[in-house]
Amino acid sequence: MIEVHGLTKLYGEHAAIRGLSFGIQEGEVIGFLGLNGAGKSTTLRILGCVLLPTSGRVVIDGLDTATQAHEVRQRIGFLPDTPPLYEEMEVGEYLAFVAALRGVPSGKVRARVEAAEEKTALKEVHRAPIYSLSHGFRQRVGVAQALVHEPSLLILDEPTSGLDPVQIIEMRALVRSLKGEHTVLVSSHILPEISQVCDRLLVIHRGELVAQGTEGELAGRLGAGASAVEVEVRGAAAPAVELLRGVPGVREVTVAAEVDGVVTLRVAGDGELRGAAARALVGGGHELLRLDRSAHQLESIFLQLTREVTRS
Repeated sequence: MIEVHGLTKLYGEHAAIRGLSFGIQEGEVIGFLGLNGAGKSTTLRILGCVLLPTSGRVVIDGLDTATQAHEVRQRIGFLPDTPPLYEEMEVGEYLAFVAALRGVPSGKVRARVEAAEEKTALKEVHRAPIYSLSHGFRQRVGVAQALVHEPSLLILDEPTSGLDPVQIIEMRALVRSLKGEHTVLVSSHILPEISQVCDRLLVIHRGELVAQGTEGELAGRLGAGASAVEVEVRGAAAPAVELLRGVPGVREVTVAAEVDGVVTLRVAGDGELRGAAARALVGGGHELLRLDRSAHQLESIFLQLTREVTRS
């Protein structure tokens, strides 16, 4: 779906990005990760045919963005870091306007708007002026305008920026729901957020691609083969601890918290533990409420990657 070759963007003598090369397969959900100022937004704007690169080549769905930008834009849905909203318009009116701009035939505009509102849970505010919406709903409208023409590729730049915890969970679920129907490239500087919705990670630092792969592959590259998993189950702690200690690769299980019958456990070991831990707990009759990679480990991987580049 995306082929990037030697992409560089200069502003005077400053290189916002330098020599980026990577590929993304159709149907993947890819996390584009980097600190603020790393070059994420510049890269996404080039992919979205908003900026021209200083050098390098981008091919999207077989089309060159430099010479076939109009055709490429028809295949892309782009949510920039600031959603492109006309605040005086109603939500449905705005989405119909965007659909027409994107070349949706007039006879199909209403159906496309309804489908986009269904996916983004905007039906209740269909007639609401955009200026009256909360920040979270505005972000949803931003995603809906990127979806309304049913693009092959979705580019989402910091979609959870400024959202409260409930809105972040809802946006995360929305991005996950798009998997399979679209190829999705989503940027963030928050690694745990990215990790919960993406198949692979691209890590950019100071304008250069410093690593790419799954979390496990990135950890392996750094010699950080150890895994840290957090688990929440309902019930007594001791039986759950005993089950988890029997999972191959597990070295240590500790009880982090026990509140109102819900136990939080931290599991440390070697390799990928999440699948085996989930099977052991559910097979043992426990109600599994949450299981994910420890945020501390993810942050450690990211910090090591960026420090590695800084030292070199």
